[in-house]
Amino acid sequence: MAAANKGRRPSPGSQGYPGRALAVIVIALVALTGGMFLSGNTTPRLGIDLAGGVSITLSAKADQGNAVTKSNMNTAVGIINRRVNGLGVSEAEVQTQGSNNIIVNIPKGTNAAQAEQQVGTTAQLAFRQVLTAADGNPATAAPNPSASPSASGGTTPKPSGTPSATGTPKATGSTTSSPQGRAVTDALKSNVNKAPTPTPTATPSNPATTPGAGAADLSIPADLQAKLDKLDCTDPTQRTAASKGTKPGDKVVACGQQGDQWIKYALGPTLIDGKRVSGASANFDSQQGNGWVVNLTFDSKGASQFTKVTGDLASQAQPNNQFAIDLDGNVVSAPSVSQALPGGSAQISGSFTQKSAEDLANVLKYGSLPLAFSIQDTTTVSPALGGEQLRGGLIAGAVGLVLVVLYMFAYYRGLSLVALASLVVSGALTYTIMCLLGEAIGFALNLPAVCGAIVAIGITADSFIVFFERIRDELREGRSLQPAVARGWPRARRTILVSDFVSFLAAAVLFTVTVGKVQGFAFTLGLTTVLDVVVVFLFTKPLMTILARRPFFAQGHKWSGLDPKALGVQAPLRRSVRHNRPTETKEA
Repeated sequence: MAAANKGRRPSPGSQGYPGRALAVIVIALVALTGGMFLSGNTTPRLGIDLAGGVSITLSAKADQGNAVTKSNMNTAVGIINRRVNGLGVSEAEVQTQGSNNIIVNIPKGTNAAQAEQQVGTTAQLAFRQVLTAADGNPATAAPNPSASPSASGGTTPKPSGTPSATGTPKATGSTTSSPQGRAVTDALKSNVNKAPTPTPTATPSNPATTPGAGAADLSIPADLQAKLDKLDCTDPTQRTAASKGTKPGDKVVACGQQGDQWIKYALGPTLIDGKRVSGASANFDSQQGNGWVVNLTFDSKGASQFTKVTGDLASQAQPNNQFAIDLDGNVVSAPSVSQALPGGSAQISGSFTQKSAEDLANVLKYGSLPLAFSIQDTTTVSPALGGEQLRGGLIAGAVGLVLVVLYMFAYYRGLSLVALASLVVSGALTYTIMCLLGEAIGFALNLPAVCGAIVAIGITADSFIVFFERIRDELREGRSLQPAVARGWPRARRTILVSDFVSFLAAAVLFTVTVGKVQGFAFTLGLTTVLDVVVVFLFTKPLMTILARRPFFAQGHKWSGLDPKALGVQAPLRRSVRHNRPTETKEA
């Protein structure tokens, strides 16, 4: 048996190689700390209750035949996110929670009433005629009008800049590869360089369509012209306020974006309500070579309206032959029309990318939210109150840590240094991981999460106590320290794993069944429980194995926490080895 075991080497991390386990934990700490500083995320991301702001919980239910599905929830998140961004706040978060809830976190003291209005009401999607347009950002050059979206019906038109000789429905202009495919036409470029006037922008070429003869009124009232002149599309507050309080029959001002260039529009009354759109999809047109296009269809009422509207617009000069797709005061696209489009279907083409085409299709299809939402909870927290809560949580954590350290030192003496070092390692791992998770998955440290970290101090200390007591039990049975550590670890390991499994299971269940801030507590509790296992296995046990070889602990110094007299046992006796020599027999 001795010969069989002679060539066998201890496995890494075992009693014979504790340094390898310590090297693993040191490498992990260095890597996490380096990643934290390289990414610039040196502090955890704070939640609404600590940083201040508004948190709104929305509950979804089926609406107009649309079921509460993951796809519809994600679409709603995108629409709500665009609304929240219109408030001009930074670090806003819109994310799903569970299967039918959306959490909207708007930090830093945003007005709660305004936030509720943005996220809780149905979006208004409308098709309006463009009266005129101007540069929304005077500090920049006019946008390049080389290609604008086109709208076509039935067959796909050729991608030329003018109507075809056969009269195929075709609209020219420019398009961009911006997410919503916003555009500005050649006529708009000239308007950008000229100050708009309160007179009609263009006179229809067909006398039958002049104002007063049944056509739309293309004049721009003086008050609307004044609003257009003052409108600064680079200011998100002005963009949001531009359409506030307007009605479908009003002439309005709105902003659109082409790349980095803002365009401000004066728009006529609503020609077609967005609810008339029955479907929209993004497709790749390989036959005509138009690339990515957006196909949209209208219901029966919308089809007749669209046929009439496109017929009227086709007779207008630019930019009055454009219809603006207006979503909550934002022009997401403004394609031009060259011919009436019957049949209730149309196609918007241009230099779309797959993403920009899909985004525009989603706007057309889900200008109104695909689901009905009710506000379940609204919480407003000031930054000052959040700072006080954070200070209170940190003080509570510090007090708890000090009490644990004092208890450990009073009861375990020298062993308390092992526990303190393990707590420091656990705290460093927790801090660096939280900093990195803020950027990686949007994890925000809220007050319940701080409570979870404080509770974790006790869970981690409990693991040390289990291990230390197993070692002391082995010493009471008369073993020396090194065998005591070796024999006590397997028993302590089982207890620690069972205890941490129960804590982790509770955290997982709590995270699954709860919504909102309580999930922060569950997530932090689960994270620290996993790190407790890592620290005990890769740091506490290997460190204890190394210290068991030092005379201070091995000989049971009275300040080591392993004094045999304090434990109520005698020091182990050293047994001498006797060699039996064969006796000689004398022959008689």
